[in-house]
Amino acid sequence: MNKTAKYIFVTGGVTSSLGKGIISASLAKLLQGRGFSVTIQKLDPYINVDPGTLNPYEHGECYVTEDGAETDLDLGHYERFSNTPTSQANNVTTGRIYQNVISKERKGEYLGTTVQVIPHITDEIKRSVKLLGQTGQYDYVITEIGGTVGDIESFPFIETVRQMKWEMGSNCAVVHLTLVPFLKAAGELKTKPTQHSVKTLLEQGVQPDIIVCRTEKHLNEGIKRKIAQFCNVSTDAVIESIDAQTIYEVPLLMRDEKLDIALLNSTNTPIPAILDLVNWERFVNRLKNPKDEVTIGLVGKYVELKDAYKSINEGIIHGGVENESKVNVKLIHSELITDENVAKKLSDLDGILVAPGFGGRGIEGKIIAIRYVRENKIPFLGICLGMQCACIEFTRNVLGLKGAHSTEIDPKTPYPVIDLMEDQKKIKNMGGTMRLGAYNCKLDPESICYSEYQKEFISERHRHRFEFNNEYRDRFQENGMRLAGINPEKDLVEIIELKDHPWFIGVQFHPEYKSTVKEPHPLFVGFIRAALEHKHARELFQMAQ
Repeated sequence: MNKTAKYIFVTGGVTSSLGKGIISASLAKLLQGRGFSVTIQKLDPYINVDPGTLNPYEHGECYVTEDGAETDLDLGHYERFSNTPTSQANNVTTGRIYQNVISKERKGEYLGTTVQVIPHITDEIKRSVKLLGQTGQYDYVITEIGGTVGDIESFPFIETVRQMKWEMGSNCAVVHLTLVPFLKAAGELKTKPTQHSVKTLLEQGVQPDIIVCRTEKHLNEGIKRKIAQFCNVSTDAVIESIDAQTIYEVPLLMRDEKLDIALLNSTNTPIPAILDLVNWERFVNRLKNPKDEVTIGLVGKYVELKDAYKSINEGIIHGGVENESKVNVKLIHSELITDENVAKKLSDLDGILVAPGFGGRGIEGKIIAIRYVRENKIPFLGICLGMQCACIEFTRNVLGLKGAHSTEIDPKTPYPVIDLMEDQKKIKNMGGTMRLGAYNCKLDPESICYSEYQKEFISERHRHRFEFNNEYRDRFQENGMRLAGINPEKDLVEIIELKDHPWFIGVQFHPEYKSTVKEPHPLFVGFIRAALEHKHARELFQMAQ
């Protein structure tokens, strides 16, 4: 039976980075626990069509969906929490909205009328917001609006929220996330930023139904009453969101604050008696009470940037929890790795992950690191460019072909072990032209990957333009490198494994995009297990000395 969706908007005030994405994902988790079907989308106010061509220093990680959409990193949180795949429809930017409207205007769809922000832009935003709800799959569509209330860029989105609230009544609700700072000098929490934030929202015609207050200190009832009185909501709709030890605690904290009940009440929805978060509680308990500990080195060129490897870090956490182990991640800048210092930097680590990326900066450091882990039998996982670097290292140092490289970095290399596919060579536009989204892969039954996945056919998400050059396949296999996974449609190498090594795997795809709390990715689980085994073997060896 098709469902009639209700729409929840999550807005933010006072400052950015309050955690709208985590609150949205946590609310989705609670509603799922009550038995509702939920999806989440992100409206981003920037004018780029998508984050695909944005610098990680500007925007952090670019997350890729099953259907190949390059999206905001918050969609990763949505999938990790809800275990519901997202798509192109789950991330909409101002750029795409205007692109669609201008395209319609050029086609004459507006019949010669003057195209304006209201109604044309807001109607297009409304259309985009309602796409997911019109599938009949969901009880709730949660829409996070990027940026901060009061930003010029956000005005059309907030106006759309106002219109939808007016049109849909109790089938539409607004959750406003704000800040209640603690002033150390005064020794007290201050509600004025929240009041001003809500006032700004009211000036744009939107009354929030629920106010979630980010805070370092617990809010007492007096503060909650004050916020409720000044912001026109009931005290039950003032929700404390205190700083948590881990983002995975937030759904449990929101459950204790009855965020889901406040939301169901505001949308006139009967409240199911059962809230099932048993598996989530188990995950958080194992995360906070590990039985072992392991240290992983993450080698990349954006290590100083917190969000550049967000999904990889979360995948590592999922793999650690599955192995009941705390994972300490040591960030290692690949530009700073040399032949002289590589042993000092890597020798005490239990496993090495070489991260994806684009361009030549830091690539030689990655290759040096991979040679060290290959020769010293340290567990290794190379992702995308990390896998390509492993191919370059193997070609240079095992096959003896000096000067081997990727044509992305060195177009004149005599040994292009990584090269463009033929159908990519004539492409000039950078946006959306890569191999993006889910592709099939057939695993070698003799491979480690097969034992990790426990199946022969898998599907994984990609984001890259360059590929393993099939001219080198025979030489790789003859010299101890297993081509463990092949794309059956285009006969492309997806996975390499070193045979004479405990756990050395390079993958052309991005396993981190599919790792969730409910289903930790098998490669991260296996990688952490191998790192634990390496650590214990090293400890036994040291004891025997």
